[in-house]
Amino acid sequence: MKKTIILALALVAGASLYTPATAQKKTVAKKAPAKKEAVVKEQPVKLANGSDSVSYAGGMSITNGLIPFLVQQQNVDTAYMADFVRGFQMITNGGSDPKMKAYAAGMDIAKQVMERMIPEITKEFQDAPDSIVTNLFYKGFTDALLKDSSVFKQEVAEQYFKDKQISNKAAKDEKLYGANRDAGRKFMAENAKKEGVITLPSGLQYKVLVQGNGPVPNVDEKVQVNYEGRLVDGTVFDASAKHGEKPIEFRPSQVIKGWQEALTMMPVGSKWQLFIPYELGYGDRDTGQIKPYSALIFDVELVSIDRPQPEPQEQEEAPAKKSKKDKKSKK
Repeated sequence: MKKTIILALALVAGASLYTPATAQKKTVAKKAPAKKEAVVKEQPVKLANGSDSVSYAGGMSITNGLIPFLVQQQNVDTAYMADFVRGFQMITNGGSDPKMKAYAAGMDIAKQVMERMIPEITKEFQDAPDSIVTNLFYKGFTDALLKDSSVFKQEVAEQYFKDKQISNKAAKDEKLYGANRDAGRKFMAENAKKEGVITLPSGLQYKVLVQGNGPVPNVDEKVQVNYEGRLVDGTVFDASAKHGEKPIEFRPSQVIKGWQEALTMMPVGSKWQLFIPYELGYGDRDTGQIKPYSALIFDVELVSIDRPQPEPQEQEEAPAKKSKKDKKSKK
């Protein structure tokens, strides 16, 4: 790490030595004559036979739609199409050259890192004590590939980054959502003291509004439910009525832990009010209106269970009775 910092300071110091006087001296110095780039004149296309013609026409035809793709998906400026062509020719002319393959792969991976990985990691560390310095990220990336362990050994770097991800997330969550988490805990503690509220060992609280007398579903059975969900401040974030007139159908195993525990205790026909701590809800996930570490309130009515009815068994005469009748008829 010290080596990287010293290198950065050396670059800054070198830049500070570049003064107008220095620039003037450089302009006074005799310039070497610029080399003219050799202009390669391409030979005119000659199509000698059917194979030549179909090959050339095929190359042209598959470019249909390529330029809009390059502009929209690759952010290529059409003013630089000649440069795109040079890059294309450099790779295609390289054939099976392993150096060219490695070079092309490096360009492809660099694009993915720049456009996908860096934005995601930068966002992860946003509002956290640490942040991502792009150039040093790239330097660490290339040093690892070149087996340069002068700053970090590979395994040390991996563990250090993992630990930093955890500590920065904790600090970020505390900064952004600590107040929301504390408000939920306070609500749950005060709610537990109210009349009719039952608190389970898991932390789930519920109040029976209507007690049904139907069967109780198991975790894998489909149930039909009406519900309304609210934050502890009373904000309604979802309701079955928003999704149509019919109850919502799902399996208890498909929903949050608080719902799963409650539904596998409720008889059909019941309506309960659930008070769910964030550990049994959406945890540290941000789901739009539901911020991380949110305690939740649900009014839940268990309408029915999609339980197949047993098929009626056909009554058969006992074989013993049949045999007696048969014996009498024979006599």
